[in-house]
Amino acid sequence: MRTIKNIVVHCTATPTDATVTAICRYWREQLGWKNPGYHYIILRDGSIDQLLDEELIANGVAGHNADSIHVAYIGGIDKDGKPIDNRSDMQRHTLFDILVWLCEKHQSAHIVGHRDFPGVSKACPCFDVREWLRYYVPPVIENINKIEDEDEPELSPAA
Repeated sequence: MRTIKNIVVHCTATPTDATVTAICRYWREQLGWKNPGYHYIILRDGSIDQLLDEELIANGVAGHNADSIHVAYIGGIDKDGKPIDNRSDMQRHTLFDILVWLCEKHQSAHIVGHRDFPGVSKACPCFDVREWLRYYVPPVIENINKIEDEDEPELSPAA
């Protein structure tokens, strides 16, 4: 069992319409990587693709992969290729949820952005992870009030 010290947040540094297949192909064909760059990728709709078992080492941050789990969202650049935080609301919600889940599994791990490692000159993940986590309020809290205010749904009889 690997000891996880870091849960690293990334962007894919691709347009928001990039596919997981295209990203994986780039790693394999252009970079020659056997393992992907991330363990998990969050798609625009908030769904998650697990690319690698957590026990295996991904290629997320040079020199820090043996003790890290890597999570990325699809996006991170604008139409001109410049860094931008262009996460959808669903990506934000899912990112928060998976970080909570991973912290519960790896209780001594620290959540950091790729750019927070010494010597890294990338903008990835294109936002300040610690600042975002400090102020992020999960949407569930808002939805609880809405559910309490609604009438019970009308149920159809079973056929």
